[in-house]
Amino acid sequence: MPAALTSTTTSRRQFLTLLGISAAAVSCGTATAGGGSGSGSAGQVTTLKYQGSVGAVTLPELAADLGYLGDVKLEWIGNTISGPQDIQSAATGQIHFGGAFNGAVVKLAASKAPITSVISYYGSDQHSYSGYYVLEDSPIRTARDLIGKKVGMNTLGAHAQAMLEIYLKRNGVSKTDSAKVESLVVPPVNTEQVLRQKQIDVAVLGGVLRDKALAAGGIRPLFTDFELLGPFSAGSYVMTKRFIKENPDTVRTFVTGVGKAIEWSRTTPHEQVIARMTEIVTKRGRNEDTATLKYWRSYGVAEAGGRISDKEFQVWLDWLAERGDVKEGQLKATDLYTNEFNGNGKG
Repeated sequence: MPAALTSTTTSRRQFLTLLGISAAAVSCGTATAGGGSGSGSAGQVTTLKYQGSVGAVTLPELAADLGYLGDVKLEWIGNTISGPQDIQSAATGQIHFGGAFNGAVVKLAASKAPITSVISYYGSDQHSYSGYYVLEDSPIRTARDLIGKKVGMNTLGAHAQAMLEIYLKRNGVSKTDSAKVESLVVPPVNTEQVLRQKQIDVAVLGGVLRDKALAAGGIRPLFTDFELLGPFSAGSYVMTKRFIKENPDTVRTFVTGVGKAIEWSRTTPHEQVIARMTEIVTKRGRNEDTATLKYWRSYGVAEAGGRISDKEFQVWLDWLAERGDVKEGQLKATDLYTNEFNGNGKG
């Protein structure tokens, strides 16, 4: 059965509406997931609810398995394929932390949701990047060839759509013509199949799913986000300001542990990292396929220990202001993150 495709005609308005709902819910006091779940001796929450990713190992999951989280435990409540959905769930108290593209974090913060980014968790480098792929015999060769074509991605209003718009703009495609490029939501596990079945013209592929598709042959890259922006951290984990204030020790343990896991993944031989991930997926018993893990290369985080810098938010503040999604000067990069709880790297 072909995967369902979702059009983006009203995507921006719907996305901002969802953010408004999230902010309203947070303002009503649902800023933490379960409040006292797994409280420690000082009354701090020590069991963190989160969403995972099918067939993949998130950095917090890796950190927990390596013993880097101390007495802080993780409670998996399900999986997500959408960063914006994940951080909305964190903002509304369904989970304790969520991760998304930094531009989506900016949007949520602009809607008055009291969230703070605490550590970077993914990015682009020479090993880990998102590519925009077409079939080998596709006539699409340039940015202008995308006009009137369909681009499949995991979610709208986030990383993949931002990169597409930057690519079009840098290659001289007007806003009017860019609006004729149709972005569609396709579940990541189905994206390669949907491209090969020619339901879409371009597939956004990253990580192990990208390398698996490349190994099968018959596709070629149009461009990659690494080519566009060089190495950069693209997304971060957020928590609510209230949760951070009430649980500083837990936040410090979590952030520092995740940062240590980032460095472990950089310095440990590649085969050992994959073996550890395969073991983690197998023993959690969720009936997941581990075959794609052999293609894992890197989490792509740019800074040591996942520390965050102004530039990782400023580029998206500028982009969103230009689109009219946030008001220019409404937020400063320094309003959006903190490195206070990260015991890795500088400071």
